[in-house]
Amino acid sequence: MKHTTQIALLNRGDQFLAEAGVIKPEEIRQVTIEDAVVDTGATRLALPKPIIEQLGLTPVGSVPVKTTNGIVARTIYSEVRFTVMERAETLNVTELPEGLPVLVGHVVLELLDLCLDIRKGLIYNPEHDFSSICQRPIRPD
Repeated sequence: MKHTTQIALLNRGDQFLAEAGVIKPEEIRQVTIEDAVVDTGATRLALPKPIIEQLGLTPVGSVPVKTTNGIVARTIYSEVRFTVMERAETLNVTELPEGLPVLVGHVVLELLDLCLDIRKGLIYNPEHDFSSICQRPIRPD
């Protein structure tokens, strides 16, 4: 069963430039993907080349990747800030060929403390449910 999620992406380099006043905040290149595939077989956040170009990311290296067609070299690109289910983190991204969907790999899930439930889809990690703790009044010592 295929599970998808919405993921918001923005160019981290642009974000730094905006914070430094070099560019305007509205010039930060960003995109929201409505149907990114949650792929626990994938390791990182993987984006097709057209989305990488739209975000203006730059190559920073390459890495061998095991695919269904064998081991291939994939380009690693500069850092993005990504948001899934109101949780955000940063990570370099791996390039995918054009025509493939955005892949949200297990490193992304771990960084955001999310889990894939086969029935419910993407959920907050139930082992780390702090809602009951957060609702208790805090008493001074």
